[in-house]
Amino acid sequence: MIAAQVPAPPGFSPLVFLLQIGVLLLLALVMGRLAVRLGMPAVVGELCSGILLGPSILAQALPSVSAWLFPADPQQSAVLDGVGQLAVLLLVAVAGAHLDLGMVRRQGATVAKVSLLGLVIPLGLGVAVGFLLPLSLLSPAREQVVFALFLGVAMCVSAIPVIAKTLLDMKLIHRDFGQLTLTAGVLDDVFGWLMLSVVSAMATTGVRAGTVLTSVATLLAVVLFAFTLGRPLVKGCFRLAARSGEAGPTVATTVVLVVLAAAGTQALGLEAVFGAFLCGVLVSEYGRPDPARLAPLRVLVMSMLAPIFFATAGLRIDLTELARPPVLLAALLILAVAIAGKFAGAYLGARFSGLSSWEGLALGAGLNARGVIEILIAMIGLRLGVLNTAAYTIIVLVAVITSLMAPPILRLAARRIEQTEAERRRLDRRFTHSA
Repeated sequence: MIAAQVPAPPGFSPLVFLLQIGVLLLLALVMGRLAVRLGMPAVVGELCSGILLGPSILAQALPSVSAWLFPADPQQSAVLDGVGQLAVLLLVAVAGAHLDLGMVRRQGATVAKVSLLGLVIPLGLGVAVGFLLPLSLLSPAREQVVFALFLGVAMCVSAIPVIAKTLLDMKLIHRDFGQLTLTAGVLDDVFGWLMLSVVSAMATTGVRAGTVLTSVATLLAVVLFAFTLGRPLVKGCFRLAARSGEAGPTVATTVVLVVLAAAGTQALGLEAVFGAFLCGVLVSEYGRPDPARLAPLRVLVMSMLAPIFFATAGLRIDLTELARPPVLLAALLILAVAIAGKFAGAYLGARFSGLSSWEGLALGAGLNARGVIEILIAMIGLRLGVLNTAAYTIIVLVAVITSLMAPPILRLAARRIEQTEAERRRLDRRFTHSA
């Protein structure tokens, strides 16, 4: 007698996980190469690969295949998200390693103006639009003021992972406007995450002045620790790693420091990406490892982990919600406000600092890319009940379109900004070589 087949219990499946990684990486590489051939950075194709495999395309064309390959089981999703989290931390650390602190110190006033105006203008416009949108786009369990503030936060952030990958792909991260974009983006995101914690508190237990003050004090304490105790710690770690004649200890030391720094900021209630970025800066400025020894890590991050991360981010996007006319009209309004607000803020900050119009345009294009950071914020809003499915889809749409807009505008502006000798030296000096 043949026993009846019993379906496997829900939970993590190693087979499904391996196929997820293989399919995501394969399609991300193919789409990334296609994007490069079309004159766009690889990150554009990598994001689109996730959209193709997500609920927008695959789930509509082959629902049974989609349900099997990307099941809704939280255990299966958690493992895939874990790979993406490691990827984004290492990618952001690579971006931090490209940051020229000397240039940032010299251009501190410019960074402050670009970051401040790039925050205030889109934040204000986002809050205003949040009060104008119809109630059908809100979660009925929340007040409109919370939704408006949440929308403002989503409008003012930038996506450091997307900015970094775009600048790296386009070989622009060593340029002055690339450095300014990266630094201003970090400041914008730090403020955005702090504001997100405030709005999240309002959506759950209510906001208190003590919560805000604690978050700001923690942020300042982390920066102080990084550039006092963290500096000699990083130096000592890489001095020990350099005793080996192989690249392995240097690569492992870098990964350990980045992951532990991210874990530290996460434990303190800050975003893990912030800790990874700070660690990348410390490694580059004070650890100063041999570039040849870190080349394998850069290849791993840029060729495998980063494509998986961006493809995974695309899986969260569901464009079918836009079939409803009210949602589509609201999406167009929010998209227009988001683009205009960020561009205006960054451009005005650049012009007030004496930069050229083309440099202002480049800064606006880079900071306008919101990418997966805004997607993550949208996911938090959905989980907290601040957003319903329609509002979530709109915010994700803004994140994707602004990320796709950045590369062609950056390319146009870069052609009209003369490269300086300092930028050429910076290109040669960075240990992660963007060439």
